[in-house]
Amino acid sequence: MAGRGPRVIAGEFGGMRLSAPRGDRTRPTSDRVKESLFGALGTRVVDARVLDIYAGSGSLAIEAISRGAQSAVCVERDSNALKSIAINIESARIGDRLAVRGRTVEAYLGDSTGGAGADGPFDLVFADPPYETSNGVIGEHLRSLRARGALASGGAVVIERSSGSEALAEPGWVVTWSRTYGDTLLMVLEPLQESTR
Repeated sequence: MAGRGPRVIAGEFGGMRLSAPRGDRTRPTSDRVKESLFGALGTRVVDARVLDIYAGSGSLAIEAISRGAQSAVCVERDSNALKSIAINIESARIGDRLAVRGRTVEAYLGDSTGGAGADGPFDLVFADPPYETSNGVIGEHLRSLRARGALASGGAVVIERSSGSEALAEPGWVVTWSRTYGDTLLMVLEPLQESTR
């Protein structure tokens, strides 16, 4: 699939083409959007533990590893996407740094003995759900990350959504950065620190 799939923008694997599943069940993040996002994240990626939910081809997790992230976990349920992730792991030879969880995001985040709580805590979480995903579902994901202790202190969640989505205002979270690129909206959210009074 050379020349057709998404690519790694920078770092150790910069320029490498990635396998991506055919069809419309996944939506790869464009190079322009990915470049802007990682530019905004800057050195925050270095040595980070990364979770990529709704991973698709694993493009965001692999970009993070290429830019110095310590490790990543991809969560994806689509069998064709899982095949693409496996091909990409093999091509980049990062099987020791990237783990795959073939299950739904809801099952992974809701698992009290395994899942995000066992794999984490994570410094960065990428969430690129289907554009029709409701604010209620995204809010539930954010609450699950906190409840399971899956987000490290100082951690952040990056959400990619349709620019036409209704505004996300989840109690206990603040949007620290956002940009719109055509029909894509990127947001970086961080949890508000609870008062110790």
